[in-house]
Amino acid sequence: MSNPMDYNRDRGNRNFGGPSRSFGGPREMTKTVCSDCGKECEVPFKPTEGRPVYCRDCLPKHRKPRF
Repeated sequence: MSNPMDYNRDRGNRNFGGPSRSFGGPREMTKTVCSDCGKECEVPFKPTEGRPVYCRDCLPKHRKPRF
């Protein structure tokens, strides 16, 4: 039978915010060209063919406003 004190101590170690975003190393960056200004940039994902990719400067112009 487990000790109730162990349970209470372990409860404090839970990550209630969900899994950690660090996966043990740096993110793999992919070089691409911005669909708006044509500048070369790097993005942290593999772009999907047929979908636009925007650089850091152009992305805010294409984002939907948050309410």
